[in-house]
Amino acid sequence: MQSEDKPHRSGFSGGEIATPSDLVKYQDGSIVSRVLVKNPNGTVTIFAFDEGQALSEHMVPYDALVHVLEGEVEITIDGTTHHLHSCEMILLPASQPHAVNALKRFKMILTMIRC
Repeated sequence: MQSEDKPHRSGFSGGEIATPSDLVKYQDGSIVSRVLVKNPNGTVTIFAFDEGQALSEHMVPYDALVHVLEGEVEITIDGTTHHLHSCEMILLPASQPHAVNALKRFKMILTMIRC
């Protein structure tokens, strides 16, 4: 198991080219995630959501950047709903409630920076 203070990379190493949407596959009725980078300063995780899958409202103590790779998603931040499509991104501000709802199958990269 990786120590929390040691960098962790999954699926590719420094200097290697990768196509993000190829790093995680859809699964019917599921949300699939794969941590690409994890270190004490934050994480980069790629997700694949099947249509209709959701993450209920929650908060984290640091900012998170969502970059939609493909598909369509509804993201609610502090009661305001945003519809995002491929190639769009949105910042989830620290300590504000947010939720994610897959309107269609979609993939995203989530980058969280701890301060």
